[in-house]
Amino acid sequence: MFTGIIEEIGEITAIAPAGDGWRLTVRAPKAAADAVHGESIAVSGVCLTVVGSTADTFDTDVMKQTLDVAAIGDATVGTRVNIEKAMPVGARLGGHIVQGHVDGTGTVLEVRPGAQWSVLRISLPADLAPLVVDKGSISVDGTSLTVSAVSAPAEAQAWFEVSLIPETLAATTLGSRAVGDRVNLETDILARHVERLLAFREAATEGGSR
Repeated sequence: MFTGIIEEIGEITAIAPAGDGWRLTVRAPKAAADAVHGESIAVSGVCLTVVGSTADTFDTDVMKQTLDVAAIGDATVGTRVNIEKAMPVGARLGGHIVQGHVDGTGTVLEVRPGAQWSVLRISLPADLAPLVVDKGSISVDGTSLTVSAVSAPAEAQAWFEVSLIPETLAATTLGSRAVGDRVNLETDILARHVERLLAFREAATEGGSR
């Protein structure tokens, strides 16, 4: 489990085929310094397992299903990534509950720089749109953010906006995002559970009315 508070920006230094997936080597000195085999590290919002490490790098395997659904499948050597180690028990929850289970990807539609912050407008897959609400929480490339605006339900292209403060722009890869970039999205876990519960209740109601 993670909080969406990014600890450092890492860099992918090697990509090697591993079956139908990849083995990644990520340079991230803070995370690698005390990394242990089998622990979880979120790489731009994707929960991955450490399979080896050096003083400033760690290796991790990425299966095909993850490459298919997450923007990490676009990565190349040199790609910068957001790094967060798993939250220790008893620590403060500075962001929100992030599992590192990417729901899908969005595309940066607009970047509006301001005097002290920058606003990103990002597309939403239709199936995720009902789970994103104004002033709610969302994880973008592993970064815990507050939604500052959302599209109306009737709009053909669903989208949401996040406002990034200078600290977020400097401490994460979001500061260098441009129109057309694909980003990982993880919606609020509570919203996903409510949606699932309502789906079962609706199915039970329909079944009982027959």
